[in-house]
Amino acid sequence: MPEKRNTKMDRTKNFAFHSEHIRLIAGLGNPDPKLAATYHNIGTRALEFLLASSEDHEWKTKDEFRYVKADSKFFVVPNTFMNESGIAIRHALHYFKVTPESLLVLHDDTDLPVGDIRIGFGRGSAGHHGIESIIRSLGTNEFWRARIGVRRDDRKEKAGAFVLKRIRRADETRFEEAFQELRTLLKSD
Repeated sequence: MPEKRNTKMDRTKNFAFHSEHIRLIAGLGNPDPKLAATYHNIGTRALEFLLASSEDHEWKTKDEFRYVKADSKFFVVPNTFMNESGIAIRHALHYFKVTPESLLVLHDDTDLPVGDIRIGFGRGSAGHHGIESIIRSLGTNEFWRARIGVRRDDRKEKAGAFVLKRIRRADETRFEEAFQELRTLLKSD
């Protein structure tokens, strides 16, 4: 029997999520191709999944990030490593003249089961170094986050070691279903 996934909205600061207010979506990960299929790159993988439904798109590159404009939104992937994501996000917001309140960051979360998604606004980093970097670089936590669960029930190792492991085949299907739910959510407004 398939495990039920959970997509929830955190009502932090009493803001309601409306995708039409999102102008820039960033998928966090590490740029090293050797790390592309790891749990830490789930934000980048989610962003690429969202773009797969768009018409043909061509990636353009700036020093700190690469991007695509599709469906009146900018889709951004930092060219920096996870712990320096804030540098790329700050430059992207400035380049596209977007405020943090119109930013949605997609990233892995080791506190949530594989495939669960939580969308919230104005939260702390909860120890996620990529989010810490963004908060520090922007000087605010007033942006949207889609936390994508990567925790497995059998996980015995620390999060820092686990997130750099290759994604198990059994989890791939769960992530694709979660990405489809995220796509539906972003198109529903």
